[in-house]
Amino acid sequence: MAEKKATKKSGGPRKRRKLAGKSIGLEARELLTTGTPSNVGELQEAIEKDGGKVLASYREPFGGHWLVMAALPIEKVEPTPYQRNLSDSHARKLESVIAKLGRFLDPVIIVRKESKDSETRYWTPNGNHRLSAMRTLGAKSIVGIVVPETSAAYQILALNTEKAHNLRERALEVIKMYQELATLDDATEETYALEFEEAALITLGLCYLERPRFSGGAYHPILRRADEFLKKPLQAALGIRQDRAKTVMELDDLVVEKVEALKSKGLTSPYLKSFVVARINPIRFRPKDAAPLSFDEVLDRMTKAAAKLNVDKVKMEDLARSGGAPED
Repeated sequence: MAEKKATKKSGGPRKRRKLAGKSIGLEARELLTTGTPSNVGELQEAIEKDGGKVLASYREPFGGHWLVMAALPIEKVEPTPYQRNLSDSHARKLESVIAKLGRFLDPVIIVRKESKDSETRYWTPNGNHRLSAMRTLGAKSIVGIVVPETSAAYQILALNTEKAHNLRERALEVIKMYQELATLDDATEETYALEFEEAALITLGLCYLERPRFSGGAYHPILRRADEFLKKPLQAALGIRQDRAKTVMELDDLVVEKVEALKSKGLTSPYLKSFVVARINPIRFRPKDAAPLSFDEVLDRMTKAAAKLNVDKVKMEDLARSGGAPED
């Protein structure tokens, strides 16, 4: 008689990841054992010329990359333009804590950026709230970890996992970063796949720029499967992205019309838009072995399905089965 397989209990604590088989990186004593490379020396000189003070230079313990700990004039440090907007409540809380303790203990990450049309700036990709709090409190300088590689200003978003971004914040960060990178070189979207995270976020970011209250969450699961990184230079690809965003927003206009029609029938629920989008989703029940649909194919089918959707045939129980019943 065959033995029964042990069933996995649900709801239990998740197992911790196993430790790496071997240790990597640097020992504590190795962080300062080698000579400073030329690019780090040049960065140190630039910081001093800019009115800052180099406090230490060392290699970070995991990858061995060089970093410079420095104090910088606070007026020369700015947040990168492609990050979440400042939260007034969070900034005020930081101000009160720093003022109460009388200490600033959390250095910001900084890159030195030279611009042809403006003075040299120091950008912080993840210290906007701390920078704002220190400025409000009247601080003259701020301590930061200066990364020699300017590209870190874009990569740091992939490391910033302490506070989960909502979809709108993520998409806006990505499109603002995209617009900045498009002015630098002829790199493609695939080159910055790590920084952009998902191709869908680029398209949705353009939608949010046009319509700040856009319901991106209704379309994100579909676009994640249909949208792909383009193999064209960013400047050329941006036009294609804008066309895609326009198509998504035109589809949303049709969906909103159907939602309003359902509301006029007495179906009032926060799930109405998701219900309509699910009804016209061409990949929801598509066989796994079927050839994937392109972005244009998916949006074209959804647009045609939305135009044909007969709201008179939608019943209360249809909405309930979709996972969101109308409110009483």
